[in-house]
Amino acid sequence: MSHARKPPSAEPDSVSTRSLFGAPCWVSLTSRDVETTEAFYEAVFGWKWRSARLGDRFRIATANDLPVAGLAAVASMWQVPVAWTPYFAVPDADVTAARVRERGATVAVGPLSFPPGRAALLADRDGAAFGIWEGDLMGGWETWRRSAPAFVRLHTRDAFDAAIFYGEVLDWASADPASCEVRYEGDEVVLRSGGEVVARIGSGALEASPDPTVRPHWQVHFAVADIGSCARVVATHGGSVLRETGHEAVLRDPDGARFTVTSRATP
Repeated sequence: MSHARKPPSAEPDSVSTRSLFGAPCWVSLTSRDVETTEAFYEAVFGWKWRSARLGDRFRIATANDLPVAGLAAVASMWQVPVAWTPYFAVPDADVTAARVRERGATVAVGPLSFPPGRAALLADRDGAAFGIWEGDLMGGWETWRRSAPAFVRLHTRDAFDAAIFYGEVLDWASADPASCEVRYEGDEVVLRSGGEVVARIGSGALEASPDPTVRPHWQVHFAVADIGSCARVVATHGGSVLRETGHEAVLRDPDGARFTVTSRATP
C-alpha cells in the first residue's frame, strides 16, 4: 500500500521495519475522485504526483522530489471511508494483526503483500483506523520523518487505555532499542522515535472519566509556514475550514477527508 513512504525501494540506505518499529512510517489518503484530490493537494501543499508500483489505483505525492504521502483510489472498492490514515512500522504484520484481534479490535483489510513489504488496515477497540507496514522503508527515511507530516495525533475517549492498546500491539516502550519511547506529558501521551515526537494521544485530562461523545480518530498534521494562507487556499479550491487558530487549522478536502495544518514550530 502506499505506506512506508512509498512503496519503498530496497536502496542501500533503506531502513527495515525490523530495525525501526512502532513509529508512524507513512500516511495515505483514500479517495473516490483521484483527479480532484490531486489538484487540491497540489494547490494547497505544492505536491506533485506520480504513479506507484502498486498499480493504477495508487499514486505518490512528492515535495522537492521526496515522497511524502500516498493516495489510494480504493474507498469504494474496499468500502472504507475517505480519510487520511497513518501507517505504523512493524516487524511482522501477521503477528501485529493477531495482537489486534486478541484485544477485541478489528482487522479490516489484510495483511496483504505489496512488494517490497506487507500491509494491513486496522481499527482499534474504539474504531480509530490505522495501518501497519512490514518491510523496507525508503532511502531517506530520516528526511521524511522530519519533513513530511509534522506528526499524527489520536483523539480518543481514554488516552491511558489507548496507550496500553497501541503499546501492546506495536511494542512501544519495549526493551528493544528500536522501539518507541512513551511518556505522559501534561494531558497527553507522547510517542518519540529517535528523540523526535512522532505521535500524540489525547482525551483531555488523564485523570478525567472517558468522554463517550468523542468519535476516536487519528488526525494527520502537516507542517506549513503560514496557517492563514493555507486555509484560504483550501477554501478557494473546494475544501472547508472547520477550525482555525493561531497555530493550526482543521481542514477538509473536497472529497471529505479531514486533515490538520500545523505551524512548523509545533510540536
